[in-house]
Order: sequence, then structure tokens, then C-alpha cells
Amino acid sequence: MENDDQRDHSDAARLNQIGVINRREIEARILEPILEAMVQEFGDRARVEGVAADTIIELARKQGNELADELGGRSLHHFRDSMKYWIQDNALEIEVLELNDEQFDYNVTRCRYAEMYRALGMQDKGALLSCNRDFSLIEGFAPDVELTRTQTIMQGASFCDFRYRKKPAQPTEHDTSVTAERED
Repeated sequence: MENDDQRDHSDAARLNQIGVINRREIEARILEPILEAMVQEFGDRARVEGVAADTIIELARKQGNELADELGGRSLHHFRDSMKYWIQDNALEIEVLELNDEQFDYNVTRCRYAEMYRALGMQDKGALLSCNRDFSLIEGFAPDVELTRTQTIMQGASFCDFRYRKKPAQPTEHDTSVTAERED
């Protein structure tokens, strides 16, 4: 009999077989009418979308952690290996600029996720339902890595710029290399 952790990992692996772009379309088709019904009921679009965003972000963080466990590591090289799920079914075309132990830089030059949201008439929800996840996913996958992204195709740019960097090591309280400045 499998325990909860084994079941969670097998569920994640099964979902990854579907392909992320197909999952996002299914999610969008379900979430859009639910979000609209909630806005009609509660009358506060910003609040409804804020709760949805917070929930999606937390799910992405959890999925990042599960993904690292599935891939057997939390390095940037492991993270690069995880890209297979997002590019599956030609969902993304990427140009890798740099990959080493300290950084992973790439540009997305075609995004079928953005195309899909536009085709569904949901271009205004694409960032909420998809792009919004990227920062939290890496937090869950590798807490010592941060993402910088200044533009996305979803928001009208010609490409998305993903720049992952290992965070600088934080000095500990026992680190004697940091000295306080004296005032005279």
C-alpha cells in the first residue's frame, strides 16, 4: 500500500504525462466561468482575482517542490530538465542563452500558452492563470534561486526573458568577515 507522499508523486507524474498546455486549457475553461460567477456574486473583481492568484501561487510553490523531488535534485541543471513538461507538445519555443551552476537564462520566442488564452478570449487571464506561477514554482523547486523577468509574450512583448540566479549566500551570525563601521 502506498503512502500519501508516494501517491502525491505518482499523481504529479501522471499529470505531467498530459502536458502542461493541455492542463492549462482545461483549468482555464473551468476557472473562467467560476471566477466570473464569483465576481457577479461578490461584486469585487480585484478581490476574487486576488484570492485566485494567491491560491495559484501557493499551488505553484508546492508543485515546484514536488517537481524537484521527482527530478532528484534542486540545481539549475535539474530545473532545466523540468522544462520538458512546459515545452511538451511544442507549447514553448525557447532559446537557451546560458546554463551553469549559478545561472540559467533563456528567452521564450513562441508561447502557445499566450496563443491559447487569446483563442479562448481570455488574454486578460493568461498572466493570472499561467505566468503568475513562474516565480513561485522556482521558490518551491530551489529556494536558493530567484527569477527575474521583465517582459512576457502574454503581455504583448516579442519574447519572455527568464533569468534565474543563485541567491548570494547570506552571512551567518558567526560570520566574522562582516564588520561594523565605526562612527567618529
